[in-house]
Parts: sequence; C-alpha cells; structure tokens
Amino acid sequence: MKKILFLVIIITVCNVSNANYNRVEIVPDLVIVNDGFKKIKSSELPPAVVEEILKQYPTSKLRQAYKDSRNTYKLIMVLSSGTARTVYIDSYGRWITKK
Repeated sequence: MKKILFLVIIITVCNVSNANYNRVEIVPDLVIVNDGFKKIKSSELPPAVVEEILKQYPTSKLRQAYKDSRNTYKLIMVLSSGTARTVYIDSYGRWITKK
C-alpha cells in the first residue's frame, strides 16, 4: 500500500512540474514609454515657442504638442514632404537636442 501511495505521489508531482514547464505566456508587442510629457492644446504654447516654430518650420503643420514639468515642449511637426518630425523646445524658444 505504501508503494502505491508513493507511486501516486511521484506521478502527481511529475505532472504538476511538467505543467509549469509547458506554460506559454503570450505578451503583446506593446511598449509604454513614460517620458513625462503631457498632451496640451496648441493654444497653450508660449508666444516665443510659436514664433520660433513659424521661423524654423514655416511650411509645416503642428500635429501634437506636449509639455513636461520643466517647461520643455515636445512638438510633432508634419513637414511639407508629409513626414513627421519630433522636435523639442524650451519655453523661451530655444531648441533642444535630445540624444
């Protein structure tokens, strides 16, 4: 009787451990990047930023504008060629190069 009980325990343990090794987890291809920027309306941009955009990108359109806690603006510009470009500028109209 002890041998049968021991055999049942061994089989049960093997089945449980095999179930853990055969588990497949599907992870979607989703990457969330929290860069600290929050979406804002274009009307919330300071005049210095608007002037610099018009000077640097006169034929482009502003698709989206974002602002972080340090008053840095992340702008998604659509160039006249149709390609999008992300640029960064501070509240004084100085361009920022991101690495």
